[in-house]
Amino acid sequence: MSIAKWPESERPREKLLRQGAAALNDSELLAIFLRTGVKGVSAVELARRMLRDFGSLSCLLTAAPEDFRARPGVGKAKYAQLMACTELVRRALSEQMRLGDALSSPQQVRDYLRLSIGRRDVEIFVVIFLSAQNRLIEVEEVFEGTLTETRVYPREVLRRALRYNAAAVIVAHNHPSGLSEPSSADRILTRTLKDALALVDIKLLDHFVVTGGRAESFAERGWL
Repeated sequence: MSIAKWPESERPREKLLRQGAAALNDSELLAIFLRTGVKGVSAVELARRMLRDFGSLSCLLTAAPEDFRARPGVGKAKYAQLMACTELVRRALSEQMRLGDALSSPQQVRDYLRLSIGRRDVEIFVVIFLSAQNRLIEVEEVFEGTLTETRVYPREVLRRALRYNAAAVIVAHNHPSGLSEPSSADRILTRTLKDALALVDIKLLDHFVVTGGRAESFAERGWL
């Protein structure tokens, strides 16, 4: 049945306008984005099928173009719109970090990192440079590696931190395998970075290991 024939209280768009976006489930939100379904399938049902096929909302948002376009009812235009929405969210999170204390909103940092590198298919090492007030100065993808590893040079992290006159940094890297558990090599690197930065009075505030669904914090585990 077409959504237009549903009771008004059950239509996603009307529900959003009446109760707010947080009241909608993932399928309903995605249905508003899709706008229409396909023959015999409503936008909500199409959204449910897409979420089921991709496994999760985060997997859908980071899908490859060919995987997205292979689904009925979507194409290049829808893919471009969805990627634009994702990038808008990432930039909004970046703005929020610039305006506030990065340590007072760790979830924003997590969300930003998951959107930025969580689903990348090679390892990326990111450095978040912070002021003395823990406000964002800049974010850089400093190193890029392979499917299983990336080489990180502490002297390069140190050089860039000094260039930005950063008082502190947060570092992060993704695990393309989807496993967020830090490795022993991750812990050794963290200690090396912390010691190198301390020589010039720059604090290493945290190290995150990121996947599409999680971001594990070294600081929360007491490893810093």
